[in-house]
Amino acid sequence: MAAGQESWEFRQRRHSAALSSDPSGFVIVTHPFHPLNGQRLEVLYVKRRGADTVFVCSGGVSGQITLPQAWTDRGEPPLGRRLSAEGLAGLGTLARSLRGR
Repeated sequence: MAAGQESWEFRQRRHSAALSSDPSGFVIVTHPFHPLNGQRLEVLYVKRRGADTVFVCSGGVSGQITLPQAWTDRGEPPLGRRLSAEGLAGLGTLARSLRGR
């Protein structure tokens, strides 16, 4: 075994061991406009991105996909409020008035 290969294998084992302490399992994509919405994905590892937590999961076009926690079933539940027809009409009026400025 070459010296470079040996050190690479050691780094891989050490990296994998560190990841084993991260929460794993599966997440369900809950973002309503995500193409994988409703699909259950295996979590490969979890990492921090600034103040946020992201899950690196198996799946997607490249074989791995990174999802913010908020876009999964582990994020905060969405607010139960929806925009009413009156609210939409008000937004339309506001948008038209802003375009006129």
